[in-house]
Amino acid sequence: MDKKLHTPAIAVSTQHVGVFDSGVGGLSVLKALLNYLPFERFEYVADERYLPYGDKPQHEITDRVLTLSNWLRNQECKAMVMACNTATAAGANQARAIHANWPIVGIEPAVKPASMLTKTGVVGILATTNTVASERFKALVERFDPMAKVIAHPCPGLVELIEQSLIPESAIENLLKPVVAELLHKQADVIVLGCTHYPFVSHLISKLAGPGVAVIETGLPVAKQLKTRLEGENLLNPGTENLPLLERVSFFTTGQPEAFKTKLVNLLGVDWRDAKVQQLKV
Repeated sequence: MDKKLHTPAIAVSTQHVGVFDSGVGGLSVLKALLNYLPFERFEYVADERYLPYGDKPQHEITDRVLTLSNWLRNQECKAMVMACNTATAAGANQARAIHANWPIVGIEPAVKPASMLTKTGVVGILATTNTVASERFKALVERFDPMAKVIAHPCPGLVELIEQSLIPESAIENLLKPVVAELLHKQADVIVLGCTHYPFVSHLISKLAGPGVAVIETGLPVAKQLKTRLEGENLLNPGTENLPLLERVSFFTTGQPEAFKTKLVNLLGVDWRDAKVQQLKV
């Protein structure tokens, strides 16, 4: 009797966690999740057919959020990470309303830690056009407004450049140079990366900003929040044996699998050269 009661709890805890983004940006979050939660398995969906989310109408992004969250839930994932700032801003509330008893972790620009770190009182945020325009983002900024002046700057075109098989660093520097210069002119001494694609070019942003400016990303805080949610729901995998990296993630893309795999290896390294990527038609 006891054995029958105990088995489902173990089965649930060892189920995968679903993670999705419009493309490769969420891989920066996945990397943090893999490092911080060594016994968890993941299903990663890159919604490349609808890339980029950043400049699309809000209702289209919300529709994709609900479509992918439904698919991941049907895969029996025990929780979901929305590894995309734009998707979180457009659809987190709706997804949580539909999946009320399912742990969903979204991602927001790290305004709070930035506002505590700044010495000039000015925080710059680089984000997509839709994130900057969203009501969720405006509310986030207003919450910390007494602590720091927040300057949000959209970066149209940056996601598309990062999504190329080989990141064109010179083109990215040319796009970012006037943006970063404007933030520095307004005395920002902390720059928050408000899109999960941007950590892959954080070295270029730091180079343009100089040594006196801190650059903050959000992968680790998301991993910590997921662990807290899984522990709270008794869903954390109690495993003690490290699994091979390739066995810990199943990759899906609504775009072209081989093209995604090339980007995966370029961004996360040769450990992923034998990864299998399946095409998802949703």
